[in-house]
Amino acid sequence: MAETNIAPIAKGIAIGIIGPEPLVEKMNHCLKGFPSFDPITRAYSLEDEAPELARELMDHVEVLLFSGPVPYRLAVERLSFKIPVHYVRLSGTGLYRALYRIGRRNGLTELSVDTLSKQSLEQAFRELGETYQGTVHYPGSEFESKEALIDFHAEQYRLGKAKAALTSVGSVSAALSELGIPNEWVLPTDQDIIVALERSLLSSETRRSKESQIVVGFIHVDEFDRLAKKKTSEHEVQRLKLDIHRMLLGYVESLDGHLTHLGGNEYLFITTRGIFERETGGYKSIPLARVVEKYYGLSLSIGIGFGRSANEAGTHARLALRNSKESGGDICFIVREDKSVIGPLEMTQPHEYDLSLIDANLLKRAEEAGLTSGYLSKLVAHVTRFGKTDYTAQELANVLDVTVRSTHRFLLAWLDSGLIDIIGEEKGKSKGRPKQIYRLSFLSELVR
Repeated sequence: MAETNIAPIAKGIAIGIIGPEPLVEKMNHCLKGFPSFDPITRAYSLEDEAPELARELMDHVEVLLFSGPVPYRLAVERLSFKIPVHYVRLSGTGLYRALYRIGRRNGLTELSVDTLSKQSLEQAFRELGETYQGTVHYPGSEFESKEALIDFHAEQYRLGKAKAALTSVGSVSAALSELGIPNEWVLPTDQDIIVALERSLLSSETRRSKESQIVVGFIHVDEFDRLAKKKTSEHEVQRLKLDIHRMLLGYVESLDGHLTHLGGNEYLFITTRGIFERETGGYKSIPLARVVEKYYGLSLSIGIGFGRSANEAGTHARLALRNSKESGGDICFIVREDKSVIGPLEMTQPHEYDLSLIDANLLKRAEEAGLTSGYLSKLVAHVTRFGKTDYTAQELANVLDVTVRSTHRFLLAWLDSGLIDIIGEEKGKSKGRPKQIYRLSFLSELVR
């Protein structure tokens, strides 16, 4: 993969991505879901190259993200950073994939393991229905040098304590293969990378400063005259206008914004960037359009403008609206400060929620309770869409698209972590044990 040159002026939040080429490509793919980021990527062959790559990027980006703990440690030890620095943490299906592959070749007993916690490995064995035995974990920190990790695996293999090795470091895997030691490289999943990108976004100075930035939007009701001609009286036409105005007013109120009717079929609204970003799921969808189409059979053309001043935001909003109209209507575009364009946005309700918009402490608590970003995204989307936090296990299973048995296992972990509460029982019509009702109290602040 060709390296990206350092740009003199970044369009969005400049983030530096450092890792081995396979992981850099994977991280680059995940970055497509983060329009606020303007990535500058650097791939290395050996982890020892990471500090020099970080030195090259640190004065040109707002935040740095490493593919794993080893390159992160090397860079932090040798450099003094004035910007936030993060690395991708391993969890979830990447470990299951590695266990499946190594289990088929060498079995799942007598393994040597580095950088992965004993707790996460034990949980994976339980999920797979396997017996956890004969596994030796590296006794040091996850930030140890690759030489120490190679020596550890080689020693366990030589002593006959391990038949194969599990490592999250690519160069360690390559070295063990050269030594003839069976091993598997545990790669992070897309979810692992997305969580790391979310943390990186929350830590950036631009993200924090842009929370209160003014956003200007223009809404044009497409083909209103066509619908008005079907009305039998002027009173019905005026009533339709009032109904549409009321619906738009309710939407802008959800943005804590201000709405002005500009005459004809056009409206202007003003809000702040932080609220607009959250309500659109990270600039992904405008559910208002779906509601207008459902109730009135009308479509909307929407233009959103960001700017360093209200005047600039208004100019960009008008440009975005023109793009929407020229594209045939029923579409939304955003024009940013540098006149680059985001869009088109989906004019429907998203099924998932961008977790970069959720408080970092909440993400950490959920992760510690075993709640992956994918499941949390689905929960947040359902809570914010329907305004409810009380569910039965069956309802949660439907939301998460998992079995009821798996849901009960999740619920026990969430209860132990204090994320949810049991608030009562639901007595069904059929005989049997009443269904317990669980309140997702850790998400209650998302319900308006």
